[in-house]
Amino acid sequence: MSSGIDRRTLISGWFPALFRKPEVKLCSVPFRVLRYGHSPRRFIVIHGDEETAREVLTTYMFDHEGVAFVVNGHQRNVELLGVRVDPNRMFSRVGAAKSIQKLNPGLDSDKAEEVLRLLDKERGKALTQLIPGAGSRLFALHNNRDYSVRDEVPDSDQVSIKQPDSPRDFFLCTNPADYEILRTSPFNVVLQSRPEPDDGSLSRLAARRGFRYINLECAIGNYEGQLQRVRWLEDRLP
Repeated sequence: MSSGIDRRTLISGWFPALFRKPEVKLCSVPFRVLRYGHSPRRFIVIHGDEETAREVLTTYMFDHEGVAFVVNGHQRNVELLGVRVDPNRMFSRVGAAKSIQKLNPGLDSDKAEEVLRLLDKERGKALTQLIPGAGSRLFALHNNRDYSVRDEVPDSDQVSIKQPDSPRDFFLCTNPADYEILRTSPFNVVLQSRPEPDDGSLSRLAARRGFRYINLECAIGNYEGQLQRVRWLEDRLP
C-alpha cells in the first residue's frame, strides 16, 4: 500500500466493516464470530482485557480458515444477572460455583444458584459450538501480566522449557500427540492431560471430554511474539 499503512493497522482499525460478523452467546456471554472457509478448527479469545490476543487472532483470521470466537467487551470478567463471572470458569458447575464465590464475596446463595442454573441451561449449546470435530482442535489465545509457565510446571505431566528467559510466553496443551509436536518448537510447552482439579476452565473440560485443546499464553503487548507462535503451531499441527 502506497500510504505505508501496514496490514495489521488496516485489519484492526481502518476497515472495521470487514469484521461485522454474527454474534453468538456462549453461556449467555456475547462473542463475535470470525469465520473464514470451512475448516473445523476452532479458536477463542475468552477474556476481554487480553487485547493483544484479540488483535493477533483478528489479524490471523483475516486469511486463515476456521471459526474464531472473540468475547465482546474489554473486561476480564463478565456480569450475568448482576453477578461477576470469569468466562473461563463457566464450563462446569463445580468450577463456576468456586469462581462465583471468589469473585462475589458475600453473595446471597439464592442469587448464586440462579446464575448457576442459567449456566447449566446454556452450557450444552455453548459446547456444541466450541468443541471441535474429530481430528480437529480448539486453540485459545491468552495474555498475562504476572503469570508464567513456572506456575504451571507443578501441575503438568510433561514440560519443555526452551526459553527460560521468557517464562510468560508458553503453550499449554491437553493432548500428548500435540505435545510431542510442540516440544520440537523453540518455545516453552507444558502438557496437562488430567481433568482434575475441576476449575471450570476449557483446558480441564478438554481433558475430561477428550478433545484437543491448546492454550497459547503470551505477555500482554507481545504482539509479534504471539503471532509468531500462532503461525508456528498452525503450520505444523494437523
